[in-house]
Amino acid sequence: MKTTFLAGAAKVDITPTMGSNVGVDFQTHYARFFHDSLFAKVLVLKDESLTMAIIVVDICIMSSEMMDSIKEEIYRETAIEPKHILLSSTHTHAAPAVVGLLLCAPDLAYIKILPGLIVRAVIQAVSKLRPAGIASGQDNVPQHVRCRRYFMKPDFVTKNPVTNRIDIVKTNPIGAEHLIESPVALTDPGLSFLAVKGLDGRWIAVLGNYSLHYVGDWHVDSITADYFGEFSEQIKDLLNANEEFVGIMSNGTSGDINIWDFMEPDRYPTGHLAKTKLIGNDLAVNIFNQIQKAEWDENPSLQIEYNEIEVVVSKPTVAELDAAKEIVQQNDYGTLTIDESGIRSIYAREQLLLNEYPDTSITKVQAIGIGKLIIGTLGGEFFAETGLWLKANMKGLNYFTISFANSYDGYVAPAHEFERGGYETWRARSSYLKAGSEEIIRNELLKLLKTVCLKK
Repeated sequence: MKTTFLAGAAKVDITPTMGSNVGVDFQTHYARFFHDSLFAKVLVLKDESLTMAIIVVDICIMSSEMMDSIKEEIYRETAIEPKHILLSSTHTHAAPAVVGLLLCAPDLAYIKILPGLIVRAVIQAVSKLRPAGIASGQDNVPQHVRCRRYFMKPDFVTKNPVTNRIDIVKTNPIGAEHLIESPVALTDPGLSFLAVKGLDGRWIAVLGNYSLHYVGDWHVDSITADYFGEFSEQIKDLLNANEEFVGIMSNGTSGDINIWDFMEPDRYPTGHLAKTKLIGNDLAVNIFNQIQKAEWDENPSLQIEYNEIEVVVSKPTVAELDAAKEIVQQNDYGTLTIDESGIRSIYAREQLLLNEYPDTSITKVQAIGIGKLIIGTLGGEFFAETGLWLKANMKGLNYFTISFANSYDGYVAPAHEFERGGYETWRARSSYLKAGSEEIIRNELLKLLKTVCLKK
């Protein structure tokens, strides 16, 4: 049978200069230490009916406006329609800041450079299109994912810095490990992949997906692609692929997940980036083993469904704004200490800035079919519960979710988690959608996923 399926992949180095603003945090960090390069990685797929691009960038987050403008430029250069482009971030925190949140300042010079580099990677991937086949699969790797939200013993008290209400849970209870009762929620242990190989036998790309926030065993002034980059190098070596091969790891639903294991703190090596290397290698070995037994499809079809949803922005009341103004006036942010009082001051400032937002926001969802594989996209930091719910509703199908994709929606916690509280629910530009938005968004994505299934 003559194949009509083509694939091409490329990556472009996006590593910043020394001194660039780094990460998204309670304060700005500056690039001093470089462990490995950052990349914009692209996989372009084409069948008889459409061409699509999957783009994963070694960056923490990109704004919706930036992603929209990048997609428009890609369309002008390649004719790939914006709704057929999946543009996402890995969420490594050791990358230049291109969005200003909390007290982290965006790097304005780097913001000017990054879009063009991403577009260049897509152009290169298009130029490399050739006949190809795909394989896909999934396994569970539970040992590297931990819920970072904990129920605490009665002796522990923590407050929401915006509402001053006592939280039921604590995120990342550093220094209070002895007061942990139990994790709040289940994790998503799924490790999924899409492998792409030319019909000439040469590897093109492997796209992985895992719901682990990031590892973070590096100095805060570092540049590194974290475990996402480590996986990419390890899978290339395991496959004995040439330099044109592009290894890609995408972030799943990890808004409440990390690997800072507060209940078993001694189970990982403690050297600089040792945990990153171990986890990246484990994931690469697992996917390599899965590939050995996977079934290949040399003529898969592509389907894409896309929609934009208007959701309500959670904004401060008049009384909360007045209180926030008073706090901001009383603080020198240049000398702020990151303690309970300092965090309260940071979130007071966030209320003033968030109040300037429109009353509603547009989030984007996408459902993609690639042969037997189905991918859903979400635009923010969604919890594992959302990913598990989607997988349960796609039961029996090869499905995974890519987050940080196509729009930036901040943390999007399930409604009941707002009752429990915790860092991810504190109202700010990093958590700005009204409670209940998660259900609206996941239900719309499920509709699109079911439409893709019907077309298969």
